[in-house]
Amino acid sequence: MGPKTILVCLTTPENAETLMKVAVPLARKHGAHLVGLHTIEALLVYPSIAMHIPEPAFAAFNASQKKEAQGIRDIFTKHTQSEDFVSEFRLVRAEAASANERMIESARAADLVIMAHEDKDRDRYDQRHAQSYVIRESGRPVIVVPLDYEGPEIGANILMGWSDTREATRAAHDMLGVADDGAALTVLRVEKPSKDILQDDDAVDIAEMFARHGLKTTLERRAPSGHSIADTLNKVAFEKGADLIVTGAFGHSKAYDFVLGATTYALLKEQQIPVLFSK
Repeated sequence: MGPKTILVCLTTPENAETLMKVAVPLARKHGAHLVGLHTIEALLVYPSIAMHIPEPAFAAFNASQKKEAQGIRDIFTKHTQSEDFVSEFRLVRAEAASANERMIESARAADLVIMAHEDKDRDRYDQRHAQSYVIRESGRPVIVVPLDYEGPEIGANILMGWSDTREATRAAHDMLGVADDGAALTVLRVEKPSKDILQDDDAVDIAEMFARHGLKTTLERRAPSGHSIADTLNKVAFEKGADLIVTGAFGHSKAYDFVLGATTYALLKEQQIPVLFSK
């Protein structure tokens, strides 16, 4: 069964256009309830800091927030007003919580979350690193879309990065919700190939599971060959003409990721097509 509630996190007017071009076809395909979420930033004043903020400054700040929110609402309405599926625009004030926390709260009632790639030039301070926060804390699959992405609709040709981990297993089953009937699927393990691919029991089993769902499944192995796993996933996705990469996310601790780096962070930084992350 496909997703019936899709949350799309709309942070800026520029990225809203890109995200709606991805979210609307998915909602249309699955007859989903599409929720567009935008958070209004709170202007916090800390009691321990003695400073006076003039009333006109508050008024100007609120006016700018309302103007941006209205622009994003207009984009959401433009893309959904002629559609048959139910759509809903939510404007949520961050208040004492950060925008990231508000996104996580809303994500928990969604089957699927769609977010834009981090935009360092336009994202507000309280939206920084929202993608990794939502992936880690919401418990929901998150599709992150590159900035200015203009590729095909998601679901017809998918590349899955497979490893025998809990996170990859979660991603495999989350992916079934967005895959088209009869979609082409490449299950890719990035490691030095063995002489006999049939010895790779867990990858063979997962490929057979997908085939029982009617997906046209191919199992492949690729050696990193000096490239990172993220580089290899992007390279194979390009070769296959994939419209989506699927992978488990953050299989290590935050300390490990910070010190040694991780495939999840590399994909979030270097992605070329939409990526579905599951934690």
